[in-house]
Amino acid sequence: MSEVDSDGTDVRRAVVLDYLAHGLSDDGRPQYAKSPAGYALDTTDFRLYEVAFDEDERLTIGSEVAIEPAAERDIVTEANRVEYDALSSGAQSELEYVVADLVEEDERRFVDFYNDAQPITLRLHQLNLLPGIGKKLRNGILDERKRKPFESFEELSERVSGLHDPDEIIVERIIQELRDEDLKYQTFVGRHEQEQNH
Repeated sequence: MSEVDSDGTDVRRAVVLDYLAHGLSDDGRPQYAKSPAGYALDTTDFRLYEVAFDEDERLTIGSEVAIEPAAERDIVTEANRVEYDALSSGAQSELEYVVADLVEEDERRFVDFYNDAQPITLRLHQLNLLPGIGKKLRNGILDERKRKPFESFEELSERVSGLHDPDEIIVERIIQELRDEDLKYQTFVGRHEQEQNH
């Protein structure tokens, strides 16, 4: 989550997906000139970053680090946005676990997506962007949420017949958006940033 620091700055945090103690393989500099590097996932809008780390710090995959603003960075010395294809294979394989953890930690936000999702066009609803949610499940969710908003993923599963693992459906959609930057509708990746720019 992005948090506001004591001086009112919006601090963006990311989870380390891969830590390369000897730097990036495509860094042409001699070994002694390379700093530790890796990849990280923004905890709020799921943007991917290639990061350089302070040489004196030892990090583990899953650590949370500050990436923006630069003044708030303690371990990260540099952070640049990258696409999914630029990730190391280690970062790619870690991604789904990290996204699943973030969805679980911020359950309220994603349950509210089911509560608040709206039509995009006359024929397409935001709920239909979720993998496996067709007309029948969408209508089931819409009918149930009219009665009473959902409080948890568990309640979603219980109240909407046929909706199993609503949290995993969200994780699957986020991974889909990360892998395919040409998707017409981005529901989760980059949303925080888009909202701030309006």
